[in-house]
Amino acid sequence: MSEIFTGNFTQQEPIPEDGIAAAMAVLQHGRLHRYNEAADEVAETALLEEEFAAQMGAKYCLAVASGGYAMATALRACGVGPGDKVLTNAFTLAPVPGAIASVGAEPIFVGVTEGLVIDLEDLAAKADQAKVLMLSHMRGHLCDMDALMALADQHGLTVIEDCAHTMGAKWNGRWSGRDGVMGCYSCQTYKHVNSGEGGLLVSDDPDLMARAVMLSGSYMLYGKHRAAPPPEAFEHVRYVTPNISGRMDNLRAAILRPQLRDLGAQCARWNERYWVLDKALNQCPGLTRIDRPQKEEFVASSYQFLLLDWSDDAIKDVIDGCLKRGVELKWFGNPEPVAFTSTYASWRYAPSEPMPDSDRILHGVMDMRLPLTFSLEDCAQIARIIKDEVTRVFQKHGS
Repeated sequence: MSEIFTGNFTQQEPIPEDGIAAAMAVLQHGRLHRYNEAADEVAETALLEEEFAAQMGAKYCLAVASGGYAMATALRACGVGPGDKVLTNAFTLAPVPGAIASVGAEPIFVGVTEGLVIDLEDLAAKADQAKVLMLSHMRGHLCDMDALMALADQHGLTVIEDCAHTMGAKWNGRWSGRDGVMGCYSCQTYKHVNSGEGGLLVSDDPDLMARAVMLSGSYMLYGKHRAAPPPEAFEHVRYVTPNISGRMDNLRAAILRPQLRDLGAQCARWNERYWVLDKALNQCPGLTRIDRPQKEEFVASSYQFLLLDWSDDAIKDVIDGCLKRGVELKWFGNPEPVAFTSTYASWRYAPSEPMPDSDRILHGVMDMRLPLTFSLEDCAQIARIIKDEVTRVFQKHGS
């Protein structure tokens, strides 16, 4: 009889007990607003920013309402506005082009490789079309950041990093988010720390961060920040920067602080699960695994593989077969966007010329969440089911 997996792909681990206790303390005193604190008290939001800046080796940090807000704020801080063009990955999630469109700018999509990272040759060909690159480390896949930054320097590109899926990851020993002028992180439920929704923004540039702090709704209370630039950095921006309130509240900050202290251990647990899957799927007929570069210290909170050059019907057969056995696969090549999965062709507010080489890859991208509520035995069972179904359909369709 065929194996059936009974786990839940959207069930996260509970908030740590010290996070719950910290949240209860905030609820009991009622000072949820980011600037509401008692005498001699430091707000949870300010402490979170200070701690994450130290953790990432950054001079400055701003905690905000979401990862999308972090990206839009970074773009505004870098001077991006209506009519400007911004380069970004063709393989990403909708909040990335959404952040670009939210400031009135136009995304210019750059192709994807079979390693699921930005195509540096295509980036070089399009580099003269924009002054800013919003680099998305989609699903935790880091490109060669040394080569990318050299290319950016050559073409005068300002790089902002979308690290929604790479909090805790490194390239060549450097934290993800620390190569560009600003790094943007997400604290949404399905990311590496969970506050339901939330984001973090880091930078070493005092002018950019002063603008970001003012944009986040600091009014004239920027002196209460512990991970912000010095007061003089605000002198030339405080009267000319609009308030677009979005700094994080104390409740979410209280939930996040203990989780960030455990980030390294959690990342190691995700990668244990990833390797169980990846090793079991090695040499599966018709399935292309994603090679991970030696310099990439990734965090695998999800798993991807490719069904390259498979027909729509064959891919749907795999998806349906896995689902009947309890394994939920998402398909980025679906002609219609489903839930979180969509591609550049779906974002009609940001029209683009077709990219046949990238379209071939996107058509074959299969994606699966990897929550820490799964045991290693669960991951081994999931891998067996995927391998069974891919092999069955490969033999049936001759894909």
